[in-house]
Amino acid sequence: MAHELEQVGPRLRAARRARGFTLEEVAARAGMSTSTLSRLESGKRQASLELLVPVTRQLGIRIDDLLPTESKDPRVRRPVIHRDGLTITPLAPEDALIRTYKISYPPVDELPQLRVHDGYEWLYVLSGRLRLRLGEQDLVLTRGEAAEFDTRVPHAMSAVGASAAEVLSIFNGEGERMHTHVPA
Repeated sequence: MAHELEQVGPRLRAARRARGFTLEEVAARAGMSTSTLSRLESGKRQASLELLVPVTRQLGIRIDDLLPTESKDPRVRRPVIHRDGLTITPLAPEDALIRTYKISYPPVDELPQLRVHDGYEWLYVLSGRLRLRLGEQDLVLTRGEAAEFDTRVPHAMSAVGASAAEVLSIFNGEGERMHTHVPA
């Protein structure tokens, strides 16, 4: 924690400078001496709420902005899902706001059953050819093509041709459950 507090002064100075304020301007508005603010920024004066609250208000920042954020391991370590011949690789943590997957659709003789659920889906074809049945539309998307659609419209997807279609898919929560749920 002591190391984190050492960063408060330099971060405070950076926030002040980024806004184009002088030490004198901020100190006067915050009701303290220029010397006190200078010592606070240089780490020669211990940061206290009594000093930080008026300064951060003048700068339009939160006290939290002066503390380093905890950097967590960015790697996604979730198991690959195998369902109905699909290989579904999670590309975001479970608690992510945006549910992102790489899905490999195998070539099949018959299009899977059309599904309907609340939400939206965004997809991008990485390789292969993807058949997208969306309501009355029967489309084939190729590498580099993208689609976005309301998943309340009946839809189904599969690869076209002899090889799999690799797709980057982004869902909302309901779409994620429909596409990744493995029946018990």
